[in-house]
Amino acid sequence: MSLIPVTILTGFLGAGKTTLLKRVLTEAHGQKIAVIENEFGEENIDNEILVADTEEHIVQMSNGCVCCTIREDLRETLSDLVKQKKAGTLNFERVVIETTGLADPGPVAQTFFMDDEIAEHYLLDAIVTLVDAKHGDQQLDTRQEARRQVGFADLIFMSKSDLVDGAQADALSHRIKHMNPRAPQKRVHFGEVPIKEVFDLKGFNLNAKLDIDPDFLTEGHGHAHKHDHGHDHDCGHDHAHGEHCDHPHHHAHDDDVKSFVYKASKPFDATKLEDFLGSMVQIYGPRMLRYKGVLHVKGIDKKVVFQGVHQLMGSDTGPKWAPGETKQSKMVFIGIDIPQDLFKAGLDQCLA
Repeated sequence: MSLIPVTILTGFLGAGKTTLLKRVLTEAHGQKIAVIENEFGEENIDNEILVADTEEHIVQMSNGCVCCTIREDLRETLSDLVKQKKAGTLNFERVVIETTGLADPGPVAQTFFMDDEIAEHYLLDAIVTLVDAKHGDQQLDTRQEARRQVGFADLIFMSKSDLVDGAQADALSHRIKHMNPRAPQKRVHFGEVPIKEVFDLKGFNLNAKLDIDPDFLTEGHGHAHKHDHGHDHDCGHDHAHGEHCDHPHHHAHDDDVKSFVYKASKPFDATKLEDFLGSMVQIYGPRMLRYKGVLHVKGIDKKVVFQGVHQLMGSDTGPKWAPGETKQSKMVFIGIDIPQDLFKAGLDQCLA
């Protein structure tokens, strides 16, 4: 049986997860999707999709989808789905997990790496986060769960942007970009998103391209990156390694979830880098939400791709450096108050 792709759908209360999910389930795509819902009843899928006795654990929906309500550990639910698929009592090709609006998606993502049985059958594809354009600023100000959901995201949909003016939506978009530069952002209305924009994103694929926001790594602008403000001038400051503007015009919010980009043209010493990252993960792992990079390592003629979630870190060799391609390491770290100066100084020490 080939690996079953899994999408985690997250976002704060009222951001529109259920609307998006309903849209995905009713689109005429011919795919059979199993949906795992939380047990918290505040955001169940609309009744016209889910026609079921509340005692049912797994519900067959009219459009060929399957829905479970988690009344037990996620691992057991996933294991149960696999058993039923093997037995031929359930037929599905992928899984969507809709988390409660108050959930931290980190432990959900870790399930797919820490449990051998789950890793044997499932492949975590991406974490998709919805942010409410109207209430997003306030939620990010007051709720760490909302900030974590942004930090973990592989893709961010901004919902309800029709309820705010363009400047407000642009400001929120810019704030989110500071928090998570690797997640592309898209504005959506009423969950109208083509299914191809939600599935098969390969956000957790080590060999997928490194999705650091291109504005953070723009070359030839006289500084490491320029911000997209929705207006034409850039910040006019030099930022080493993708540091952020700290003047109020840009960033009135002091979010604890922050990102930074590290770049180096010298190759890394593999042993030093492994030791350093290992020690950093031991100390700061719980605060490191997502980190990813394409590395130029001494003695290896291929790109080395690495990424991690919290304390779980993995690496793999990617494609060979193309003829004429500049060999350069690019890394992005997204976390809660992680000391970027310490990380950068330590990474500098790991260069060969």
